[in-house]
Amino acid sequence: MKKQLLEAALDKGKGVLRLCPNWVPRSFCIPGRRLKLHPDDYYAFGADRGGIDERWFASTTRADNGPLTLQDEGLSYIYCDDGSNNGKILLKEAIETFGKGILGQGVMKKYGGWTMYSKFFDNLEPLPLHLHLSDSHAASVGRKGKPEGYYFPAQLNNHGGLFPYTFFGLNPGTKKEDVRRCLERWNSGDNGILNLSRAYRLSPGTGWDVPAGVLHAPGSMLTYEPQRASDVFGMYQSLTWNRYIPYDLLVKDVPPEHRMDLDYLVDMIDWELNTDPAFYTNRFLPPRPVKPLEEMQELGYEEYDIVYNSPFFSARELTVYPGRTATIRDDAAYGVIVIQGRGTFGALGVESPELIRFGQMTADELFITCESARDGIAITNTSEFDNLVMLKHFGPAA
Repeated sequence: MKKQLLEAALDKGKGVLRLCPNWVPRSFCIPGRRLKLHPDDYYAFGADRGGIDERWFASTTRADNGPLTLQDEGLSYIYCDDGSNNGKILLKEAIETFGKGILGQGVMKKYGGWTMYSKFFDNLEPLPLHLHLSDSHAASVGRKGKPEGYYFPAQLNNHGGLFPYTFFGLNPGTKKEDVRRCLERWNSGDNGILNLSRAYRLSPGTGWDVPAGVLHAPGSMLTYEPQRASDVFGMYQSLTWNRYIPYDLLVKDVPPEHRMDLDYLVDMIDWELNTDPAFYTNRFLPPRPVKPLEEMQELGYEEYDIVYNSPFFSARELTVYPGRTATIRDDAAYGVIVIQGRGTFGALGVESPELIRFGQMTADELFITCESARDGIAITNTSEFDNLVMLKHFGPAA
């Protein structure tokens, strides 16, 4: 049955799959309410689970939200219009059974599946200073490391939240013993670790490269985040905006024998990257046109690299002008989220919704198979005045 559903969806979309909205709550976050979710639905998982402040895209990764996490939480579903309530299958299952047809033989042979996902992160306040583990440290708990990329789409940042600044890294010259002293003061209120870092003002239409092992305290802008398919982290700040951060969130992904070993926790930090004097130059990501701008404009579109420098993922922003059609070719399978306008994407209609009810289907998220991406897809903006804008997330190259 699932194979038939997948084949029907692939046939209908001619290699373009429609994905269902995928909402994720976080118990330690306050929603920024820029996800276009209905105001009544931000606590649809239950108040005990926390508010919904994330929407995940093209995800084959289950969220790690503690013992109450649902079995399919964080996993993307393919929408299959078969006229029944069972007309959907997990993207993860589809790739496991038909990966060569979706991702291509090269990717399946080298990586064994889809190894990234993206999300909208939407928090009213800043997060605590934290890091995502490197491969070597994540392997100690049977996981993979998690680098991330950030981009701040103007269409979804009508306000910047309460603190649109992000702390990145550590001040050059910071020593291991400086961080260790902060960890020793965990139960004394504010452990003072932000004094060792620096904040950067966030600007819509730009982004950041955030490798694994880099400390960061994300600011309150809605962020588009392509990342490796993992959900490992450690919080290094004990108090954020007068809210206590449990020590358990520091050692969530640490082997039991090292959870009180402060030297081990200090060594989880990538010291070379964090204390880089040229951190801004090396990590800030201004958008880069994928072709000469005049050439693209003449053809009715603009496309920019917006997240780059990582071997694990990348992202682009594509704008098709009103009333124009652009045929876009890419080298690999990718996911898409439409953030402005309406039109057609190959055989399927697309539109950016104004308001979404929890559980409602939308026409703003797609997944494009490798063959279709390489053949090229005609994307038409059917609006007379409004741009059609979408974000595209890619996995590693074969």
